[in-house]
Amino acid sequence: MADPSDHNQAEPADISAALDVELLDVNLYRSNRNLALPFRARGVFGGQVISQALVAATKCVRPEYALHSLHAYFLLSASAATPLLYYVDRVRDGRSYSTRSVRAVQGGRAVFIMLCSFHTPEFWQPSRHWPMPPVPPPEECISEVVFIKHRAEHPTQTELGKSWLIGYAEERMKSPISVKHAGERVDEGEGRRTFMYWMKAETSQRYPAHFQKCILAYITDLHFMGAAITTSGLKRHAAEGAKALGMSSSLDHSLVFYNNDFDCGDWLLYVMTSPASALGRGFCSGLLYSRDGTLLAATNQEGVLRANVRPSGEENSQVKAKI
Repeated sequence: MADPSDHNQAEPADISAALDVELLDVNLYRSNRNLALPFRARGVFGGQVISQALVAATKCVRPEYALHSLHAYFLLSASAATPLLYYVDRVRDGRSYSTRSVRAVQGGRAVFIMLCSFHTPEFWQPSRHWPMPPVPPPEECISEVVFIKHRAEHPTQTELGKSWLIGYAEERMKSPISVKHAGERVDEGEGRRTFMYWMKAETSQRYPAHFQKCILAYITDLHFMGAAITTSGLKRHAAEGAKALGMSSSLDHSLVFYNNDFDCGDWLLYVMTSPASALGRGFCSGLLYSRDGTLLAATNQEGVLRANVRPSGEENSQVKAKI
């Protein structure tokens, strides 16, 4: 979501620093200056904005209520150079559910809005979920940084692609989230591609359950739109044409929790697919599992997804990539 003129700013090395917000007044919080601007991104990392907004909302809810869902919209790009203000609205407090809305503001403009719901868990109710797909354990999987560097050094790699990959690898080395490639599956008949990653937060302590959910929200925005980009056959570092990625940016994000006891400091499996893309937008869906196969959460995201092509009859016009 930042101003394209900002320099790339790395994510904080410890996850707690990335999620930290300061109380300014009742229902009003401010981010610290550790806002992450990903490599060649248009704005602040969306996962960080979601997670900070959740931290603010959680501070405004009684502890017996556990976060169970959120629905968020990214409205404008946010600059990494200026802190974000988070305004929390205590929409409703019921017997079983509490609802909060959070608005992130920068420079007097709303850049992000989120509605989230909290629930007193009903542990006596029946439970079921789809099983985790079979994948190698994280100890046997290659790290994302090593994988990217191997791609950069492949003899068929273009100079443009190599430069992009090396820069991206350097950024990922500084991230508070470690990522390993767990596998990819392709169903040629249905055109379905499934992407699987092991992910974990870099931290030296185990945080309480409510903060673990905020960390997981941060994780869920990593690589998510990449599923739509790759499934659509677009390339980030291609020069031009229908197979070159012209623009991608998150529009909305939803997350539903089905477990209240997990540790993001241990490896979690993120399984992603992209069922559809059309009309300049792409849709992604995901499931997150603990390493023992327990389903933790389900995610959906839609984003701008444009190839580097122009409408018919506008080949000579100066069309800029905008939201």
